[in-house]
Amino acid sequence: MSEKLLIVDDEDAIRKFLRIALTGEGYQVLEASTGRQALESVQQNQPDAVLLDQGLPDLSGLEVTRQVREWSWVPILFVSVNEEERLKIEAFDAGADDYLCKPFSVDELMARLRAALRRKHILPQGGRLRCGLLSLDQDAREVTVGQERIGLTKNEFAVLQVLMRRQGKLVSHRQLLQEVWGPGYEQDTHMLRVNISNLRKKLEVQDSPRYLVNEQGIGYRVTDQG
Repeated sequence: MSEKLLIVDDEDAIRKFLRIALTGEGYQVLEASTGRQALESVQQNQPDAVLLDQGLPDLSGLEVTRQVREWSWVPILFVSVNEEERLKIEAFDAGADDYLCKPFSVDELMARLRAALRRKHILPQGGRLRCGLLSLDQDAREVTVGQERIGLTKNEFAVLQVLMRRQGKLVSHRQLLQEVWGPGYEQDTHMLRVNISNLRKKLEVQDSPRYLVNEQGIGYRVTDQG
């Protein structure tokens, strides 16, 4: 069965362009022109990935992403004319998996889509990982510090999961980027730094890091320094 994709854009011409490109590659295509239609379609149709425009007439793409992330880990690829770094960071913080600026080539779209779908199909090993008071439940996809539950985005969870599976061992920037975001992202250290910074804000209780240790210019490790 071919994979099912949801296109969310209020411009008919953009939806038509994406529909032709995606069906030509063998994908099934669903469409929505508003944020509320998108939320309903994700719930009812359970697509394998979502191509989401930021500028929708009712809810913003950011708000759609935040709501979807309350109950689904479906890959979300932002598609926007806005190239501002601030919006890209907000999109990733909200739970987006990728960010594609208009105009873009069909080849780039397909490559990024394939990468997102590959990551979706890499199922995590089950069980609970612990490091001091820090606990990560791979089955429930929950993180706690002591008795406090910590809300993480999909990518923040994935970064922490990779590090905790190799507790005490140094994991390079390249390896983290490849395992979490997939091939082709090995040089995007800024995206990794943003996620590590967010993890520190959520997990660390003091200015000096207890769990997430940075090896300058090389990578990160998880260890209990408390």
